Amino acid sequence: MTQITFIDAQGTARSVAAEDGATLMETAVRNAIPGIEAECGGACACATCHVYVDPAWQDRLPAPQTMEEDMLDFAFDVRPNSRLSCQIRIKAELDGLTVTTPERQA
Repeated sequence: MTQITFIDAQGTARSVAAEDGATLMETAVRNAIPGIEAECGGACACATCHVYVDPAWQDRLPAPQTMEEDMLDFAFDVRPNSRLSCQIRIKAELDGLTVTTPERQA
């Protein structure tokens, strides 16, 4: 399985095993990661699964689609490395991915 590390706004890191094919948001919910609310269940209809992708990993992810970029307009404290975790699909190449949750969700 692919290892993913979630760091919360206070700096606490939690590494979890992610199932390939699942989304980053699904992985967070399954592992009770604090800071991921996922109110729309992964439909890209809210911004409550907002994360900051570690800059070392940013270029390894597919570019966000227009719909994701539009939803990020509703997120709290958007940064250049902001993504919606529902739009990141886990695959073996992402082993070691690190993301940080914002101080609060939108």
